[in-house]
Amino acid sequence: MRLFLDANVLFSAAKSAGPMRELLMSLVRADHDLRADDYVVEEARRNLALKNPEAAGQLDEVLRVVTVARGPAKVRTHASLPLPDKDQPVMEAAIALGCHVLVTGDKTHFGALYGKSVEGVEVLSPAQVAAKLLAAR
Repeated sequence: MRLFLDANVLFSAAKSAGPMRELLMSLVRADHDLRADDYVVEEARRNLALKNPEAAGQLDEVLRVVTVARGPAKVRTHASLPLPDKDQPVMEAAIALGCHVLVTGDKTHFGALYGKSVEGVEVLSPAQVAAKLLAAR
């Protein structure tokens, strides 16, 4: 299954070798395809530089198991979605890259979409991904 990782997932996986990084490694071991784009990678880099600069180098380690699409996705505003402008490119990239799942811990902006599909992309929290894709193994 192809999964698009939001910036907050990348941030969490880079900041420590804890549960988020283990989730990503478990997904890779289970043959899932992890994707991101420059937009979310740069957001993760900015946030690490501001909030956890000592972990900034770990992002490159995390990205070794993620296919990163270069350049921004062509953003189409999904007016019916309850998303701020800054999160529209995240949803659009997941759609444009043919992902089955958008993994995001951003409950504030994406929480209303958890468990729902947008143009074939199901929006799930990291915990939902673990339960759905790894627990059945």
